Order: sequence, then C-alpha cells, then structure tokens
Amino acid sequence: MAEITAGMVKELREKTDAPMMECKKALTEAAGDMDKAEEILRVKLGNKASKAASRVTAEGIVGIYLSQDGKQAAMVELNCETDFVAKNDDFINLAQSVAELVATAKPADVAALSAASLGDKTVEEVRAALVGKVGENMSIRRFEFVEAKGRVSSYVHAGSKIGVLVDLVGGDEALAKDLAMHIAASKPKSLDASGVSSDLLDTERRIAIEKAREAGKPEAMLEKIAEGTVQKFLKDVTLLGQVFVKAEDGKQTVEALLKSRGASVAGFTLYVVGEGIEKKVADFAAEVAAQAAAAQK
Repeated sequence: MAEITAGMVKELREKTDAPMMECKKALTEAAGDMDKAEEILRVKLGNKASKAASRVTAEGIVGIYLSQDGKQAAMVELNCETDFVAKNDDFINLAQSVAELVATAKPADVAALSAASLGDKTVEEVRAALVGKVGENMSIRRFEFVEAKGRVSSYVHAGSKIGVLVDLVGGDEALAKDLAMHIAASKPKSLDASGVSSDLLDTERRIAIEKAREAGKPEAMLEKIAEGTVQKFLKDVTLLGQVFVKAEDGKQTVEALLKSRGASVAGFTLYVVGEGIEKKVADFAAEVAAQAAAAQK
C-alpha cells in the first residue's frame, strides 16, 4: 500500500477544500493517486470538492490589442508577484505594447515573443529592465492572436484580471459586446461540445455513475443517469449551451440568441489572470514570530 504522507493530504486539501480526514481517506482508497482521490471526494462531497479550482492566485493583467477594422486582435497575460505592481503604469503599458506586438510580429510562442524587437530592445530586455526598476519578477505567461472570420470584439473586467476576445459573424457590435460580457461572467470552456475533452467527459460520467450507485439507483439505470448528467454538464460549460446572462426569460440559450439575430460565433478566447497557477500564501503572523525569534538569538 502506498504511503500517505502529510504533504499529500495537504496538497489534496488545498485543491479541494475538503476536510483533512476526508482527504486522507480518499488518498488511502486511491492508493495515493491524487487525481483518483479528487474524483472520490467529488463523489462524496459534490461540487464542494472542486471549490478551490476556481481560485485565482497569481497577480498580473490582461493586455488587449484590437485593430480598427476588428479583423485582427491579440491578447496577452502578463504576470507579476503583487497586485501593487499590476497597477503600475509601466507594467500596464508593457502589457499593451506586447499585445500589439503579438498582432504585428505574430510570434510562434512565448520564447519567440520574448526575442522580438520592442522599440530598440527585445521584449526580454524591456521586461528585465522593468524587473530591475520595480524590484519584482514578472513574466509573459501566454498570448493569443486572432484573424477574424467576422469581427472581433473585446472586453476586460475586474481591473483587467479577465479578458475576452470574441469573433462574431453577423450581428452587430452591441451583440458582440454582450457576448463578450457573458463569456467573462459564465466562463465557458469551449464553443460547443466538440471542444470539450473526452477525458473531462469520462470523468464526469464516472462521478455520476458512482454518485447514483451510492444513492441506491438500479445498475440498469446508471448509464442513462450518467448520460443525462454529462449532457447537463455540456450545457453548463459550452458557450452555445449556456443560458444567456441577459436573457429576459432566464431560459434563452446563447445558441438561440444567435439564431434569432442571424449571427454565429466563429470562436472566442477567455483569459483569467493566474488561472491554474498556485501562489504560496504566507502566514504573516508566523513569519513575524520567526523573525522575532531569530532576532533574539
């Protein structure tokens, strides 16, 4: 049997917010497999066990460039260590300049972007100089370039912590803005079911079957129940399946809205700053106590 260490229990607790003993039991049942243990907790505790997944811990901003004709757009996530630096004018200007550079230079990846010229220096040289000036590390995490099939509209929210690009074919600018705001609020994973990974669907199906089994449902019904759960999940995580946030009847889906307006979405990009990045949270009281103890010695 795999040894379940305190570190493993701590890691699972941080990922799921589940009670310590439940984490230990799940890890024991999963023979130390972290992903399997998380599934077990979701079966037992439902969505409470995925609460931590929505946390945003890293700091920074999203920079967006949009051409005047709306045919080209770029978005970049620039990270830093503290929210204080994220509000620094030089940091904000760098994010905007890099986003515009993405649209003009069309780099293949972050390494190519870092080596690209920004004025008389490379992006990396400009970044390093700013690090020296503000005394805090920063990095370009990711970027996206869009060549529109229709017209791109953008939206930033929460102090540029959330950024959206949406390529709308047909419709008008007001509709595009509404859709961009919807995406920022509802955070779909993909445009439709074809963009959702089979692994993610398999996980949802397994969890649904185990929850139904624990609830005492007949074995013959488990697959049907699981399929219903998966279809509901797809409506929740796909843009076209979601209920439009401004729907007056609270029922109209984005797909129905687009159909009524003779429009379609060619694609969208959503960035949430720090999504998926864990940042160490310092225990300030413990840190002060440790410094005081060190000073006494």
